[in-house]
Amino acid sequence: MRRLRPVAVVFGIILGLYLIGRAIVEPFGIDVSDPATYRHDWGGPSLAGVLAVHCGPGIVAAVLMVTALVRRRRRDPVDSGHRHLEE
Repeated sequence: MRRLRPVAVVFGIILGLYLIGRAIVEPFGIDVSDPATYRHDWGGPSLAGVLAVHCGPGIVAAVLMVTALVRRRRRDPVDSGHRHLEE
């Protein structure tokens, strides 16, 4: 089971980066001033619904990835390389 953990982490990072990229691109891919461009998309017919469905997972992925990085840094502090001079 321990061998599958790195595979799951890599897959999660790839999926998370995809969702974050999609969340960034989605508002530019639709014409927010023309409801006809997003009316039949998932989450439509409202703009809020479309953005929630298409951008929401990317926002959640970004929050989870940042949280994981912060927890990892707190758990495993990196040696700063500064050594105290002993007299």
